[in-house]
Amino acid sequence: MEEHVFANRLVVLDTETTGLNPQEGHRIIEIGCVEVIKRRLTGKRFHAYINPNREIDAGAIEVHGITNEFLQDKPHFKDVANDFVAFIKDAELIIHNAPFDVGFINHEFSHINLGVVTTFSSVFDTLAYARKKHPGQRNSLDALCKRYGVDNSHRDLHGALLDAEILADVFLMMTGGQSSLIEEEQTSSAQLQANQQNRIEFVNRPPLTVIACSDEDLLAHQQRLQAIDKASGGACLWSKED
Repeated sequence: MEEHVFANRLVVLDTETTGLNPQEGHRIIEIGCVEVIKRRLTGKRFHAYINPNREIDAGAIEVHGITNEFLQDKPHFKDVANDFVAFIKDAELIIHNAPFDVGFINHEFSHINLGVVTTFSSVFDTLAYARKKHPGQRNSLDALCKRYGVDNSHRDLHGALLDAEILADVFLMMTGGQSSLIEEEQTSSAQLQANQQNRIEFVNRPPLTVIACSDEDLLAHQQRLQAIDKASGGACLWSKED
């Protein structure tokens, strides 16, 4: 499987929508993002509920539980767009089934002339990655949670922020072996360079200065050894000759 080199800053992202197809007028109603840097969740997140200015399909409500009434007083996408772009800018987006979410985000961007997602971020699709890593197996987010031992027992309904947090855990588990090998190789290389530098410094250092002890120093040393030998009941090793 071809190795993927991830960006330093990752943003794990998920959305909830009014339906399945933005080309039929469906809109985003929730965005959830969490930040990962150096394979650690930083605690920084972006989360917004959005008024879509249209009805939510009944089937979609059954999936995420977000109702039309709940969204009536929420901001429109254009009101949160700048904060959203600022959060994802220059990051690599980690998305499960990325074409779905990216398609909806691009559709929202088109309404306010913001370009497309890849104007601001690169995208990594964990579903496509999982299908290559586990061919012929189920690779839904729930299936991956079970496979990698990620607890999703608190997930009764889909939610963008909750699913982003769960996906972050799955992503770190699913790509952990690859990262560990890379980090181990980098650490070994750095250690090898340090050892080589130490050897160079050892070879090139000036001769050590040898200072001979005086008769007074030798006498004081012998007296100290005798005192230790007496105090230890004759067990002073330094006073014994080979």
